[in-house]
Amino acid sequence: MKRFIAPQGWFAMSYPDSWNEFEDEPGSFLFYDPDQWEGNFRISAYRDASPEFAALSMRQEQAEIASARLVQLAGRTWVFSQEEFQEDGTDYTTCFWLGGEGGTLLSASFTMERGASAAPAEQILASVEIRREGAKYPAEVIPVRLAEIACIDQAYEWVEHEVKERLKRDFQGTEEDLASMQQLVDAGCYKPKQRDAWLALGIAYCVILANEVDGWEWRTLIDGNREAPLLLHVDSGEQLDPMKVAWSKVKAGEKVQFVS
Repeated sequence: MKRFIAPQGWFAMSYPDSWNEFEDEPGSFLFYDPDQWEGNFRISAYRDASPEFAALSMRQEQAEIASARLVQLAGRTWVFSQEEFQEDGTDYTTCFWLGGEGGTLLSASFTMERGASAAPAEQILASVEIRREGAKYPAEVIPVRLAEIACIDQAYEWVEHEVKERLKRDFQGTEEDLASMQQLVDAGCYKPKQRDAWLALGIAYCVILANEVDGWEWRTLIDGNREAPLLLHVDSGEQLDPMKVAWSKVKAGEKVQFVS
């Protein structure tokens, strides 16, 4: 099972190792197995200041949907309902679950071919942990989320643009590009307080490392309020935090060195 912690840390869960996260609507997280499709699992979280928010929402769901019933998964109560539909000649079933505690409400669904089992979704929901607002949890390294993939792509594209605009060179994400990044640093293109620029340079450095050296893979670091991409060597367990590649050195008044 893989570990997922939602952005802002509202909830955590585990999902099958062969499944991946895919892009969905804002605030909704989509998971499925791209090679052996069993169904699409979606989950969203909502928060309200009222400590009765989840309970009231569940009662309202029961009142509005005549077929809704209560089910138990690993000791947590969910309001369960389902609906049938057809698409391109194939019959599907979508199962819905609504549950939560206090001011946190979770809404989940699982769409599968009619007659298939909802067991994969039930297994995920049984693992759900609703995290308390303001509580301190231990730092975790989890499979890279779409949020951090977007951050990596944005940083890389920014550095690529900087090299092309300032140095009039191509940027291919290879070891040779480190000299271009070093030239930008040595030329004083970025001031010490330009945190985003230094973070982007650190991420681009890690992209090049992952491209050039086997064994490095992207992960997501969850540490308090910090949610950031992290490079992990899967064989040795060594970790490389892009923030420490450049930004931490700049803050400490040290020289940023991409090439020796």
